[in-house]
Amino acid sequence: MGRIGPVTANPYPWPYDGSADTARTALLCIDWQTDFCGPGGYVDAMGYDIGLTRAGLPATARLLDHVRSLGMLVVHTREGHDPDLSDLPANKRWRSAQIGAEIGAAGPCGRILVKGEPGWEIVPEVAPAPGEVIVDKPGKGAFYATNLDLVLRTRGITHLILTGITTDVCVHTTMREANDRGYECLILSDCTGATDKDNHDAALHMVTMQGGVFGCVATSDDVIAATTS
Repeated sequence: MGRIGPVTANPYPWPYDGSADTARTALLCIDWQTDFCGPGGYVDAMGYDIGLTRAGLPATARLLDHVRSLGMLVVHTREGHDPDLSDLPANKRWRSAQIGAEIGAAGPCGRILVKGEPGWEIVPEVAPAPGEVIVDKPGKGAFYATNLDLVLRTRGITHLILTGITTDVCVHTTMREANDRGYECLILSDCTGATDKDNHDAALHMVTMQGGVFGCVATSDDVIAATTS
């Protein structure tokens, strides 16, 4: 196993404790699903530019190759609901209907944000490798109503590197949840994306406030450069 750090990051060299054993570090790939970054998916149906949500895919794919070569833990998440929609809050369904992409309704990629449908699957560019952890979540944060915290603590994970979509919603919510649980977090600006560029930039800026209130911001190249085997 190798080590990561210190990574050139904002607002401090990451991690706070100088470096981290790769055995205690995990890469989170949050919601790289067709519904969020593919043609005919949920985000596309809402009328947003999926070019923005797909922007982080190339860098994430490169980083995945790198961390897999180190034997680092990789965790993928998928947001979605049971086919009977029993775990879908009424207000979430109502909001999606107002914008023309009702969760559970039929779409070009199957029923929107429903488990087992084509739109719910992770896109091929960053598809899970055999044996990698997949966490299915009903909400925005990856810790809510899932076993993610148990999986990480069972593996002895203390440091998290975050990629995925969207920066301002699911990624940011997960980073906040992780920070409250004591994980040392790093979000990657080139491995994330949002439906609005200003929201992406603002979400990254928020991380850096108060001396790194939720952790740090860096790029995939920064992480790769700071890794030793």
